[in-house]
Amino acid sequence: MATLFLAIACLCCALLSCGIGAELEGSQSRSIAAAREQPYRTSYHFQSPRNWLNDPNGLMYYKGVYHLFYQYNPHSALFSNGIVWAHSVSYDLVNWVHLNHALEPSEPFDVKSCWSGSATILPGSRPVILYTGIDANYRQVQNLAIPKNESDPFLQEWVKFSQNPIIVPPIGIEPDNFRDPTTAWWGPDGKWRIIVGSWRDNIGMAILYQSDDFFHWSKSEHPLFTLSNTSMWECPDFFPVSTDSTNGMDTSTLNPSTKHVMKASFNSHDYYVLGTYNLELERFSPDDDLKGASPDLRLDYGKYYASKSFFDSAKNRRILFGWVNESDSTEDDIAKGWSGLQAFPREIWLDRSGKQLIQWPVEEIKTLRDKNIGVKSLGLDGGSTYEVSNITASQVDVEVAFELPKLEEAELMDPNWVDPQILCSEKNASVGGMYGPFGLLALATKDLREQTAIFFRVFRGHNRYIVLMCSDQSRSSLRNEIDKTIYGAFLDIDPQVEKISLRTLIDHSIIESFGGEGKVCITSRVYPVLAIDEAARVYTFNYGTLSVRIERLDAWSMRKARIGPGESLVSQCENLSFRGSEECPSCAASPSHCEESASAI
Repeated sequence: MATLFLAIACLCCALLSCGIGAELEGSQSRSIAAAREQPYRTSYHFQSPRNWLNDPNGLMYYKGVYHLFYQYNPHSALFSNGIVWAHSVSYDLVNWVHLNHALEPSEPFDVKSCWSGSATILPGSRPVILYTGIDANYRQVQNLAIPKNESDPFLQEWVKFSQNPIIVPPIGIEPDNFRDPTTAWWGPDGKWRIIVGSWRDNIGMAILYQSDDFFHWSKSEHPLFTLSNTSMWECPDFFPVSTDSTNGMDTSTLNPSTKHVMKASFNSHDYYVLGTYNLELERFSPDDDLKGASPDLRLDYGKYYASKSFFDSAKNRRILFGWVNESDSTEDDIAKGWSGLQAFPREIWLDRSGKQLIQWPVEEIKTLRDKNIGVKSLGLDGGSTYEVSNITASQVDVEVAFELPKLEEAELMDPNWVDPQILCSEKNASVGGMYGPFGLLALATKDLREQTAIFFRVFRGHNRYIVLMCSDQSRSSLRNEIDKTIYGAFLDIDPQVEKISLRTLIDHSIIESFGGEGKVCITSRVYPVLAIDEAARVYTFNYGTLSVRIERLDAWSMRKARIGPGESLVSQCENLSFRGSEECPSCAASPSHCEESASAI
């Protein structure tokens, strides 16, 4: 813990030396007061202090520091022209401090907005950003920026390339359908490659570009991948995953033990497909068809969009961030003064089957765990609930595993039930079956007038069992004007040989659920009127006819993450009595000292 405090002090004091601390300190009291009046502000999910937030950008690990850039409107809680790249940094992916904006509209090539993009670490540990600028003619062009001072681990200042734009919309592509360059990968032929999202004639596409020097780019003859009957491909991502390890891989890795992931954001979801990348032919060949339909593979089957991944070289893992927007009205956003947050960062790897990705909250989340409640071998008869008491139910991490003792009595699966979201809507949490619904009731009132149900149903199919996972927001709030969509997905597990597991992160207005040890993820935004703060409760339940057994349950109250300026590191320095001590000046003067402290955490 002492090394953590020292690292925090280093970061804090380095920022103070750059004049950033005064700005954070000045807004601190206002942010804390606003948070007390707003029950939907989260405690351990990343949010900006105010205004509009969307896509995560430029994610990287550099000199001991994690960097999160994101789309931000500095003037309003709504999306508009003038979007900037906001910038926050962390030593642990949990606690964050907001820095000055990294990129702002200022030049003819980005004067209307600085839109999404990615970061690449070039040889010699040289970071570079590629981003979409909206130019004076509202064209979407691709630009480059480099740090002003590469020795600064916080990368507080960025310089735009004088010859921007480096890529303009090619012939045949509409100038407003060409955006969001990916992290680059390097081939054995010495060329860099990126893809840019686009759309034409009802075909979404990943347009491929190559470069020898990272400054001059040429378009390949054909896209790396295309898909018919979609809308515009936003925020594409392309990266390798190991077929024989859960470790992550650098984006440039290409060997016989890899598959590649092609991900695109469209139709309000993040779809992905696994496949083979042939560098010589410059083709990505998917293992399965991708149709943009409900049964397709998604990173998240709920409210989750514009995700971006990066390789964390410190721990050999691939980390995923995703934007989670609001489910209430623009009028509500204006009244709150803010809109949008980031899902908790997830580690991702390939499942042993090779058929899908696994996602799981990064291990650092455990540092926020506080009081624990544990239950083992608890029977739940049909129609019963069990309150998980003596925890802070409005901000909690819950893990539970269910056993089904009489699977042969599960009801038959109708072959017409092909769309899991429709099936979850028709068989919502109030509709009893044989096995199911059973699961969790989150952000619930004591009388259950408000509740968000995350639950499972199990059916008998032809020579196998089918597990359905749902998130039912239909009773999440007494308010009627908000979106209460019911989400669902089929969970690829065999309940005969493994427990049906559920992990759920609950944080005031966001619920992230991971079924089957991360095979299915469903994120929801909910806005209870009564089930807020101390009045919120969490239950396990079984509304099916057949009994189920909780093999184990663990719930942890979660501490609040330090995310400045609302919980700025300025105040932490004061509380820890580091301000004015010898450590602060030495950290500010010597970034390497801070890096050493960070590496010790």
